[in-house]
Amino acid sequence: MRPIPLKNPPNRFQRELVDYFDDAPLSELSVFEDTTKAVLSENDSPDIGFRYSLNPYRGCGHGCAYCYARPSHEYLGFGAGSDFERKIVVKPRAAELLRQVFDRSSWRGELVVFSGNTDCYQPLEASYRLTRGCLEVCAAYCNPVHIITKSALIERDMDVLSDLVSHADLGVTLSIPFLDAGVARAMEPYAPTPARRFTALRRLTAAGIRVSVNVAPVIPGLNDRDIVGLLESARDAGASGAGFTALRLPGSVAEVFEDRLKQELPLAAEKILKRTREMRGGRLNDSRFGERMRGQGEYMRTVEQLFVKTVDRLGLNRDRQQWTPKNSFCRPARPGQQLDLFSRR
Repeated sequence: MRPIPLKNPPNRFQRELVDYFDDAPLSELSVFEDTTKAVLSENDSPDIGFRYSLNPYRGCGHGCAYCYARPSHEYLGFGAGSDFERKIVVKPRAAELLRQVFDRSSWRGELVVFSGNTDCYQPLEASYRLTRGCLEVCAAYCNPVHIITKSALIERDMDVLSDLVSHADLGVTLSIPFLDAGVARAMEPYAPTPARRFTALRRLTAAGIRVSVNVAPVIPGLNDRDIVGLLESARDAGASGAGFTALRLPGSVAEVFEDRLKQELPLAAEKILKRTREMRGGRLNDSRFGERMRGQGEYMRTVEQLFVKTVDRLGLNRDRQQWTPKNSFCRPARPGQQLDLFSRR
């Protein structure tokens, strides 16, 4: 990754603010270890359809301007701008901690979603392999998994995923919000190209893995025109489902997003910001449950109708009504332990 100028919106949890009279210094990649003793996050938001998520990394090297997770970096004393992209926190004991959770008598094999916050297959995963280690634990315990990513690095773990899908429920959602590679590079500069993600989709479905595509976020005035093409390409690549969410700009994300727009897409910036305010009641963000994922107003109703009609025409999401999760969880036998007569493996 090329160094980028150090630039962060003001951190609401810190009183100090640094201004540079000359050009800001370059922000090099720094990696920090998280010594937390917990690896699963429990969600209670009515807008999120899962309870448990696992994030081996905090911060994300993909550098997506619209990422709603950026403010979470401020809890660590970092900034939501360049710090989020270059000061990455890793959880080296993630697999060990997950195994401890699965060994508790209270664990009943609930679905674990990888990447509820930042991408579990971001660039550092190529060397740290934390996600792979956690997936190996899930495979050993036959625990159901869903992975959300925009990275083709997931192909590296096809062996673990094939093992997992043969014993437990496994689903993958690939986030592909843009068709145009130039626009994608401007808004998510270090993520794989859209074409590369569609290649990953084909390879995953060819391996028998259930894959859906998430057009997320829909940015008004920018990628709304891509919806039909994205869904058609997803269907042709073998996707079984699709979803979308509207652009969310909580807290300091709004400043990062606006700066990136004006820098990379200056001719379209004002139109995009204007339409974003239209779908957010005159603001750039609406944090209300039930509204924050969808937006409001005539524009978003039109987008939603276009999405739903295209999904129906292409036959996507039909298996969701018929799909029921398997009760697959089982703890592997320990050395010297008597095997379970009814073990699923």
